[in-house]
Amino acid sequence: MSVADESRNRAQQMRQKAQQLTEQAERATDPRERERLQEKARKLQEQSEQGDIGGTRSM
Repeated sequence: MSVADESRNRAQQMRQKAQQLTEQAERATDPRERERLQEKARKLQEQSEQGDIGGTRSM
């Protein structure tokens, strides 16, 4: 597996985790927990987008 493939896979895993966290936040009843999960999802999404920089984007 090439470095680009590994980066792409890692970014995809991070996006999936961010999506899971977003879904958990939507189900959370505690406002503080919801905010914590949303913030964690946002940071993961940003990191995954940064990981896509450098020609590893598939689109």
